[in-house]
Amino acid sequence: MNAPYDGDRGQGAGGDPAGSFPPQHPSSDPYAQDPYVQDAYAPDPFQAQDLSAQDPVNEALYDRSAHPPPPPGTYEEPQPLYQQPATPQYAPDPRIWAQTPPPEPEGPSRHLPYGDDARTTQFTGVDDLVTRAGEEKPEPDAFAHLFRDQQSSVPPPAPEPMPAPPAPKKPSGRAQGLLKSSAVMAAGTLVSRLTGFVRSLVITAALGAALLGDTFTVAYTLPTMIYILTVGGGLNSVFVPQLVRAMKNDEDGGEAYANRLLTLVMVALGAIVVAAVFAAPLLIRLMSDTIASDQAANSVAVTFARYCLPTIFFMGVHVVMGQILNARGRFGAMMWTPVLNNIVMITTFGLFIWVYGTSADSQMGVQTIPPEGVRLLGVGTLLGLVVQALAMIPYLRETGFRFRPRFDWKGHGLGKTVKLAKWTVLFVLANQAGVLVVTQLATAAGEASGKQGAGFIAYTNAQLIWGMPQAIITVSVMAALLPRISRAAHDNDPGAVRDDISQGLRNSAVAIVPVSFAFLALGLPMSTLLFASTGTEAAKGMGFILMAFGLGLIPYSVQYVVLRGFYAYEDTRTPFYNTVIVAVVNAGASALCYVLLPAQWAVVGMAASYGLAYAVGVGVAWRRLKNRLGGGLDGAHVMRTYARLSMASVPAAVVGGAVAYGILTALGSGAGGSVVALVVGGVALLGVFFVAAKRMRIEELNAMVGMVRGRLGR
Repeated sequence: MNAPYDGDRGQGAGGDPAGSFPPQHPSSDPYAQDPYVQDAYAPDPFQAQDLSAQDPVNEALYDRSAHPPPPPGTYEEPQPLYQQPATPQYAPDPRIWAQTPPPEPEGPSRHLPYGDDARTTQFTGVDDLVTRAGEEKPEPDAFAHLFRDQQSSVPPPAPEPMPAPPAPKKPSGRAQGLLKSSAVMAAGTLVSRLTGFVRSLVITAALGAALLGDTFTVAYTLPTMIYILTVGGGLNSVFVPQLVRAMKNDEDGGEAYANRLLTLVMVALGAIVVAAVFAAPLLIRLMSDTIASDQAANSVAVTFARYCLPTIFFMGVHVVMGQILNARGRFGAMMWTPVLNNIVMITTFGLFIWVYGTSADSQMGVQTIPPEGVRLLGVGTLLGLVVQALAMIPYLRETGFRFRPRFDWKGHGLGKTVKLAKWTVLFVLANQAGVLVVTQLATAAGEASGKQGAGFIAYTNAQLIWGMPQAIITVSVMAALLPRISRAAHDNDPGAVRDDISQGLRNSAVAIVPVSFAFLALGLPMSTLLFASTGTEAAKGMGFILMAFGLGLIPYSVQYVVLRGFYAYEDTRTPFYNTVIVAVVNAGASALCYVLLPAQWAVVGMAASYGLAYAVGVGVAWRRLKNRLGGGLDGAHVMRTYARLSMASVPAAVVGGAVAYGILTALGSGAGGSVVALVVGGVALLGVFFVAAKRMRIEELNAMVGMVRGRLGR
């Protein structure tokens, strides 16, 4: 490649136009013709190095989105080596000089069969040959090889020490702020979830898992449902992006737009609160006809609802204030202030327990709960949301934002923004319709069974425990992959989107699959330990519901990952249709469980129906995303990973469940026996799963273990 091919001969001065003479290659080595040194250094060991070979480390870190591979079938077939070009039909024109060949492309290439480095290869044209023709070359020295031999025996001089590379700089400026904000948000979310879980435990301990607990749970859930149906969905998905855009583009930093939005939300939510408080009896009947039909339960539920419904106003104000802070680069307040709400509610219900005792001790019901107790719980619940919203004000003032009510809403894009929220509102409506059906059926089944732990509060408590691995594991995995998926979708690279979706599914499965089987095997001792204050019967009831939820965690997690693919393409219509399917299947299967199963086991069947609905939704979403990407979703690889993990989890669940059941039988279902059963059964389950998974050589598990060992080694 360091000389032109023979067809270029004769196109310069003094050449052979007919091409009858063999080509003469000028030699740059003055000793090449010396018979004593000819071929003495021919076996050059360094000629075998391929400068274009791919480094396995760099290949693993190769960025597909920045350098996408060519589509299949576009590689040119390699030409035979050392083949002369075809003889032209006409003699070469001496007036045309040979063109210098273009340089080879950067990076690894199939077009470099000799291992030449494109960055160092020199391409010599006819101009260079003519220019060098008159250069004088030194006469060869017959004894030059002796000098070379002497030089080779002398060790080469030691290279000068290179200066140590500077230490990597710590991220500063915007990068450091982003890392710090991410850590603050992650810590706030984790603490908020943990305190929320403690709040649920205290509520259940105070009110029990029977009709009184269902009554408060329905009244406490009602404001959140109304907020999401009316303002919440559109506020989070449509108004917030418009707010951020206004803060970036408007001359006043979006302060006027933020004031208009906050004023509009406050007026709308205030009207909604007034209407909801007056319609509280109708709303309670809409949520649960069973509670509304019981006079004592209905009275308590309506009173609770009228204390809780004003929280709709403070929910919306908190969200808008938090998004204003996020747009100004303050992320921690919105994640940490919910902790204040949880602390206030934990304190309130702790005072209730201190005055009246736990539900297991007081045996309090809807007929016996005193009005002072209802008032205490209602005021404490409302106070928690008030504190949560007001805690945002100091952070807003610190950023320089001052709220000034503005009612000039026309002509500033707010009407157009409302229209954009259509699909999000329909999405939320479909989701809440399924929740409404389950609420009606669960409260009716709990009242009909006449037992603790068979109603709606048991359903929500078990669902809260069941959903925590999803929120911690799957959401964390996808948070790291979402930027890559969005970038690949923006670059129209379906192959990269497919690979990242596959990686997210397989990485999350390593933890989600064994955890789901652990809920199935250890759900009973887990619930009897956490809800021991409600009594053995109620705790066992929630344990059976948690076991029924268990395996549904797998399709629930898969659904979350698959829908991220649609969101990467900014497609919100397909998730809406998928949510409608899930809600219809969940409501229909729950209704069948209510009709066919005994009242004691109806809610257990509803928990299993929840996982079944998401399994159907995964099938639909998987097929649609597959068509969207124009090919497979790496299904064989994903299914093989899930199948191997399930095969390793089955014997682990059998062994762990048997050990836990034996300990509960011997020691009883109290707090002490539950702790021993949970610890010993959990250790047995993890041990069997790890041994079985290692024998199956599950690569994702090995990667996770290696990462953990590396972290611990540091």
